[in-house]
Amino acid sequence: MIDKIRRLFQIPNTRYTTKEIFHWLWLAWRGNHKQAILNALIGLLSVGVSLATVWAVQNAIDVASHVKPGSIYIAVSTMGALILCDFGLNIASVWVRNLLGIKAQNRMQQNMLDRILHSEWHGRERHHSGDVLNRLEFDVANVVTFLTETIPSSISTLAMFLGAFCYLLTMDWRLALLIVVIIPLFVLVSKVYVRQMRRLTKEVRNSDSKVQSVLQETIQHRMLIKTLESDEMIVGKLEGTQKELRQKVISKTKFSVFSNLVLNFGFAFGYLVAFTWAAIRMSLHTLSFGGMTAFLQLVNKIQSPARQLTKLVPAFVSVFTAAERLMELEENPLEEQGDPIELSSPCGIRLKGINYRYEDGDREILRDLNFDFYPCSCTAILGETGAGKTTLIRMLLALLKPTKGKVEIYNAQESRELSPLMRTNFVYVPQGNTLLSGTIRENLLLGKVDATQEEMEEVLCKSCADFVFHLPLGLDTPCSEQGGGLSEGQAQRIAIARSLLRNRSIMIFDEATSALDPETEKKLLKNILSTHDKTVIFITHRPAVVEYCDQTLTIEKIQ
Repeated sequence: MIDKIRRLFQIPNTRYTTKEIFHWLWLAWRGNHKQAILNALIGLLSVGVSLATVWAVQNAIDVASHVKPGSIYIAVSTMGALILCDFGLNIASVWVRNLLGIKAQNRMQQNMLDRILHSEWHGRERHHSGDVLNRLEFDVANVVTFLTETIPSSISTLAMFLGAFCYLLTMDWRLALLIVVIIPLFVLVSKVYVRQMRRLTKEVRNSDSKVQSVLQETIQHRMLIKTLESDEMIVGKLEGTQKELRQKVISKTKFSVFSNLVLNFGFAFGYLVAFTWAAIRMSLHTLSFGGMTAFLQLVNKIQSPARQLTKLVPAFVSVFTAAERLMELEENPLEEQGDPIELSSPCGIRLKGINYRYEDGDREILRDLNFDFYPCSCTAILGETGAGKTTLIRMLLALLKPTKGKVEIYNAQESRELSPLMRTNFVYVPQGNTLLSGTIRENLLLGKVDATQEEMEEVLCKSCADFVFHLPLGLDTPCSEQGGGLSEGQAQRIAIARSLLRNRSIMIFDEATSALDPETEKKLLKNILSTHDKTVIFITHRPAVVEYCDQTLTIEKIQ
């Protein structure tokens, strides 16, 4: 069956088989079946009402022209009732499409984002963040629309085609067969463009992702661009990607317009044949005026579904492209799933013969590394740029697995090999400004969802971030993207407060005090290390930090 579909649509070979794509779409449909079923039911009811309206119009005209007996008031009332039913079904369709449609899209975006967040970290991202955002927005919308609207509407369209054909067959079987014979000829013609259309569609989507990537990077780094006075260069880069997109869109549009022109010409010719046939019959008094009206309506209701069904081919092309792009985001395997494993405090970390090399790397980053971050110790990790400090931290956080050796987390009672489920034992404060858009309170609650006002005030004092109390809105002071509105040093202290609120056995700071003045840094270190109940790890180049540490780990760059 799959091979027949492949031959029908001329689907080219890709990194995913047709069977794999259909399986992925089936799983996606199962998560959105409610809307799809409702749309299909509304569509089928609309078909019934539409065909009944054709009969009602014919009946009203024949009654009015005294071709058949009956009450004109009843005939018109019947028409009115069917028209009201059609209005009601249209309203229901819009309601289902808009309300449930956005829910279905949001749900799929949530599932995709959750999948990305729970996948393994490989250190180097394959896709630009702008490209990922483009896929999560546009490709998800494409897939959801196809599954919840296009497929159900195709069912109702097919029902309309069959219903109208059977109705027309009762009126004139010769013309019904003639109309149906013409249609496949133009359906076959529509197949021709599929070979190029799928390629053109994918090129357009990829070019669109490039444009979004340039825009996102520019907005994120606009201050750097302004200071480097590289405005013209960046705008020129954007123009280059936009020009590429325009060229792809033009190529796709030209092909699509030509295909639709050929198709529409064929349907127009078919309608002209039907009109001529009906006019001849009416002139011979073998067809009433009401019958001719119904006749032409039925021809249109046969051609319109046929036209819609031919559009299903490019819809398949588009959704296949979108599905492939989303499947690429799911290629990374999931991390170990399950309940978090929290060891009783205090905990330490032990490195045993650690080696690490990136998959596409030409050298080892770490080699035969042994070290013990013993419980309640304070360790400074030193080393030149590129020596592998960041790689080691990612390994300590179970984001990366060593290519050789193992990392153990232990306490007085037990020792376990480190896994993602044990990440709950860690607090990590990365380098730079890591605040999210929102209020200071919302940023702190990321550390502990149910934190009280008192707990937040306590950690702010401990992290030397008591300046928050003097702000007009206090904890409810809004922060823009990446902590905009606060200085780098203020943002760092709030990030440290957030980590203290999380309150885990092992704390890792990656140049987390780089923006602080010496006095504030000393006070902060004293507050953090005063209790001696945490295992603290600093990645630092600052001598003041090293002075507070019990031990140092110097990582040499491997040449």
